[in-house]
Amino acid sequence: MMLTTMDNDIQTADKGEPLCPVFGTCGGCLYQDIPYSLELKAKEEGVKNLLRKHLDIDDNLFEPIVASPKPYHYRNRLDLKLARTRDRGVLLGFTPKSGRGTVPLETCPIAEEGISDFIGQLKKETLSQLPPKYRQANLVVRTGDDGRVLWGGIGRRSCRLAPADYLWTEIQGKKIFYSLDTFFQANLSILPRLFERMEALDWWNRQTTLYDLYAGVGLFGITWAEKVRNVLLVEECPSSIQLARYNAVYHQLQNLKILEGKVEDVLPALLHWDTPTEKIAVIDPPRAGLSPTALKTLTTAKEFRRILYLSCNPETLGRDLTGFAREKWRIEKIIPFDFFPKTRHVETLVLLVNGDPS
Repeated sequence: MMLTTMDNDIQTADKGEPLCPVFGTCGGCLYQDIPYSLELKAKEEGVKNLLRKHLDIDDNLFEPIVASPKPYHYRNRLDLKLARTRDRGVLLGFTPKSGRGTVPLETCPIAEEGISDFIGQLKKETLSQLPPKYRQANLVVRTGDDGRVLWGGIGRRSCRLAPADYLWTEIQGKKIFYSLDTFFQANLSILPRLFERMEALDWWNRQTTLYDLYAGVGLFGITWAEKVRNVLLVEECPSSIQLARYNAVYHQLQNLKILEGKVEDVLPALLHWDTPTEKIAVIDPPRAGLSPTALKTLTTAKEFRRILYLSCNPETLGRDLTGFAREKWRIEKIIPFDFFPKTRHVETLVLLVNGDPS
């Protein structure tokens, strides 16, 4: 997310000392040298301005940005580059702002402390496993609520975990399991705040069928399964499907159905499933947003009365909201969440209602 109106405030702000020694060189963080309150204002205004490039949106539809409980040491996952060079040996770090090469690092202040403290040990472990012909590797390092730090990325299937090793976090009293090779939200500390806002909508009851689209390991569907009549999960990634099935079995959910495939391919046949119920969709697509076919399928689905759209990219979100508006969907609320403190990224939750206010 690129900033607009808040640039001047940031430029004139009293700069602090960043915690990271490679801040400004590394391409990850943007805001380590300004107060967190100013970063939040910048992101809040940035979301408004980017969405208003696409739609005329009233101020009263925007809620204040929800801050992360942890401005630092919040990321439960790091993706690191390992590169063998001729003159500098083996480097372990991030891609620089230039996009070329590797910025080596020993710690990372936005990573959870267990991961940050493990980086030195990680380099030793990777060197002991690195085949002589390997010139580079993309490593995944991850942790969960129990504090274990696991990693993979050298060799095929090295990011697959056995069920006994799955990582997990607890949301709304439920353990949600994930792996090194599955998508999962990177900031566990803010997830309870997201679910508190979702629960306050009072949309969930035993007459509701929840469609969890782009479901990943089933975070939303698993969490809300006991509050609704039925849940349909749609996901195309095989590794995420495997974890979603594991989560469903672990929680002994009998009202949850998992379907593998692209949303645009699977959803049309599901729209008439469980017809007596009110149908609500939660969509959490990748940064590219909805494909044209998926957007058309969702916006023209008269079976849906309400949709919750969670986006990590305000640009593609604004584009997709234009498509919803063309089909007479109405924005009821927009809530930014700072899932990614110190970086340029922000998550946004949009509540969409089909048709005129009741």
